[in-house]
Amino acid sequence: MAQLTFYGSTDGVTGSQYLLETKRARVLLECGLFQGVKEDEKVNRDPFPYDIKSLDAVVLSHAHLDHTGRVPKLVSDGYNGPIYMTRATSELLDIMLNDAAFLSMRDAEWENKRRRRAGKDEIEPLYTTSDVESALSLFVGIPYATRREVADGITVTFHDAGHILGSAIVELDITEGKHTRKLVFSGDLGNSYSALLRDPVNLHQADLVLLESTYGDRNHKPLQETLDEFRDVMRQAAQSGGNVLIPAFAVGRTQEIIFHLGELYQKGELNHQVVFLDSPMAIATTEVYHRYQHVFNEEHGKAIRQTRTGTLHSYLPVLRYSRTTEESMAINMISDGAIIIAGSGMCDGGRIRHHLKHNLWRRNAHVMIVGYQVHGTPGRALVDGAKTLRIVGEDIAVNAKIHTLGGFSAHAGQQQLIDWAVNFKNANPAIYLIHGEDEAKGKLLQKLQEAGMNAKIARTKETVTIL
Repeated sequence: MAQLTFYGSTDGVTGSQYLLETKRARVLLECGLFQGVKEDEKVNRDPFPYDIKSLDAVVLSHAHLDHTGRVPKLVSDGYNGPIYMTRATSELLDIMLNDAAFLSMRDAEWENKRRRRAGKDEIEPLYTTSDVESALSLFVGIPYATRREVADGITVTFHDAGHILGSAIVELDITEGKHTRKLVFSGDLGNSYSALLRDPVNLHQADLVLLESTYGDRNHKPLQETLDEFRDVMRQAAQSGGNVLIPAFAVGRTQEIIFHLGELYQKGELNHQVVFLDSPMAIATTEVYHRYQHVFNEEHGKAIRQTRTGTLHSYLPVLRYSRTTEESMAINMISDGAIIIAGSGMCDGGRIRHHLKHNLWRRNAHVMIVGYQVHGTPGRALVDGAKTLRIVGEDIAVNAKIHTLGGFSAHAGQQQLIDWAVNFKNANPAIYLIHGEDEAKGKLLQKLQEAGMNAKIARTKETVTIL
């Protein structure tokens, strides 16, 4: 008998984690962080709900921490087997997990200072950079469309999901005796209108499908509308003379924004003197993107390769990296003519806070919001029309123009999810919806059932039989 148990991403969009068990093997699919309010994140410290040392393998779909962020804890708690992913994902995780460990160690240090003063017991970080190094030593990178046995009777094939660099649709073939069943996990499916990456690969055969539903209740604004708005903001900013601030996530969104700025530059429509990428993590990620241009889509890859050095640098020649704290601080001496891309994407940390402090009060400045902003974050406050914002201990007037561009999502919208799923219609698999809020899953469920698909909503700790 082969069965799958859902341990995460069933009551929301984070904490991806599923355990595949057969008579001969146990494979963990994903090992993600639970993210959100502090109460939700406390779950990350809980013991894993299965015997870690009995696992034969771990398989990861892509580098985002809601899919991978507890891997170092898994290793710290005793796992020492192989961890399979695409090669690009392994490089991105070197960056992202080390950053997560640094933040965990820093936060624990700050919390322990308070606890010592209060006479309370100290806490340990969720994991350390040493735990990350141990995890990295277990990584096994596999190219797309290459079948690999990961445990006795279980093989994996990764297919391009088009979400971020290295993201994969995971195809698992499970054999017991003379019978084989196919499990397909969508991972996070990409928006087919996104820059640089290819569209998600369509598969047709499966006995069981795990389908993400992040945007199961809506479709995205057409990309051309967003690009027109993007160009208009840059034009307005050039005319007013102020700086443009773009809070952006380091992986995926930053590289896409750089490409679209490059498009404007190549057309002679970018009149700013300089574009600063002010995020060490985003810089390191962009360098990984340069090494994996062979997975870019044909149109955008060709445009970049035709430039002098065949990189995003030469596609956008006014791009400048700001690596050090001193270089970041120097940017704040510039009052106009600059585009500044910095993290964090929701303005709740990182260097963007200091750029907001120095620019948000200026009437000729512009802030471009290019990603989803969670309730309670400074970015969401800007989107909702806040008149002041407290930044680094100071109340700053919001006089800059705030622009919200909604078409840059790296996730497939509702119709794109449906179009991908109906490729399995003739195989008639059981489809379990995961990675979505209740409303999103409910609306996608209805649409899939109307299309004649055998769709259900996965439940926490639910076990389903595959074979």
